[in-house]
Amino acid sequence: MSTRSQDLASAAQTAGPGFIIFGVNKVSLMSDVLSLQVQELTARVRQFVIDEIIPIENQFRSEATLHNHGPSAALRAKLVACARAAGLVAPHLPKELGGYGLTHLEQAAVFKAAGYSPLACIALNIMAPDEGNMHLLHKVATPEQQHRFLQPLAAGDTRSAFLMTEPDGGAGSDPGMMQTTAVKEGDDWVISGRKTFITGADGAAFGIIMARTERSATMFLADMKGPGIRIERVLDTIDSSMPGGHSVIALDGVRVPAEQILGELDEGFRYAQIRLAPARLTHCMRWWGAAERAHDIAAEYATKRHAFGKAIIEHEGVGFMLADNLIDLKQSELMIDWCAKVLDSGSQGGTESSMAKTAVSEALFRVADRCVQILGATGVSGDTVVEQVFREIRAFRIYDGPSEVHRWSLAKRVKRGVRYAQTIG
Repeated sequence: MSTRSQDLASAAQTAGPGFIIFGVNKVSLMSDVLSLQVQELTARVRQFVIDEIIPIENQFRSEATLHNHGPSAALRAKLVACARAAGLVAPHLPKELGGYGLTHLEQAAVFKAAGYSPLACIALNIMAPDEGNMHLLHKVATPEQQHRFLQPLAAGDTRSAFLMTEPDGGAGSDPGMMQTTAVKEGDDWVISGRKTFITGADGAAFGIIMARTERSATMFLADMKGPGIRIERVLDTIDSSMPGGHSVIALDGVRVPAEQILGELDEGFRYAQIRLAPARLTHCMRWWGAAERAHDIAAEYATKRHAFGKAIIEHEGVGFMLADNLIDLKQSELMIDWCAKVLDSGSQGGTESSMAKTAVSEALFRVADRCVQILGATGVSGDTVVEQVFREIRAFRIYDGPSEVHRWSLAKRVKRGVRYAQTIG
């Protein structure tokens, strides 16, 4: 092993037992895929999480209640300041926006390392919905829109929201049911409707609003503090990692100038696909890191906790659960990297991201569930991050499309394939 590789391995080892299992192997196995710069960046992120973020996380967990609607604005500012001092804010973005210009596969390495603490993803400015909104704005927004909305968001100075899901029989898993409308009045568009489960809306500087227009749907950029946008309530949910929580919002005649249409009129559903496939995958990356953390805590506990004359890891009921964790983590990691390569090839990756999101969310939930079980009563307490990881990954199985909707979509693809097979005999 080269001196530089030894340094990288050493950095991984200092990050804890789980990083020894996954981090060092990743250095050797991925060294022919990831550049040395990305390997070093990943090691820096790992060390940053251990040295700077986990101590803050422990304080946050001790002060938080179950329904705290995510980290406060003050805590977020502190986290981003830490990452900014370390040169780690928004590493996924192009260099002109202060990032490292990472590919999806390179993002996977960095995001999984950051996911080891839910707060680290906020610090690095790679948490949903901001990360997905940055991707969309970079792909679709005009230079003027990027200057006004994307640049402050990329710098970590603002937050954003994505307003698509609706209550009252409106758009949910079926976006075609959208009831929110935008009507042209002079040079402006007037938006009316209701949205729900809008992540980060409370405290966001701006939102991307999906509304039905003349022939289809259109995306609009709107100031969240502007007239007509009213947060009815912030919902109490089982997850607590995203600043601002999840809100129900009334849109009462929100007036948006035509120059704040994002992309082209009536192309909102197409742009949603540009955002959603990568966003599904980055969720997988972040929560993989959290599941790895839960596994590390459970593994350490199982080697120290004794029952019936030996460490509980030596009992097959516990040892086999930890072994199954390794299997689920590795299979999930491979699926994430596979889907990332598909996206890097230029493919939209809708089918592949549906497969990855379904498989990974369910596998990681199995990991989190086993970790709670291994820890016993400690696993349902706030003494470790494991109970939060369990809650967060349970919610992950629903947002960005529940498993059942993804399976339904994949089944339709299977049906089309059967028809094609019949035509060729």
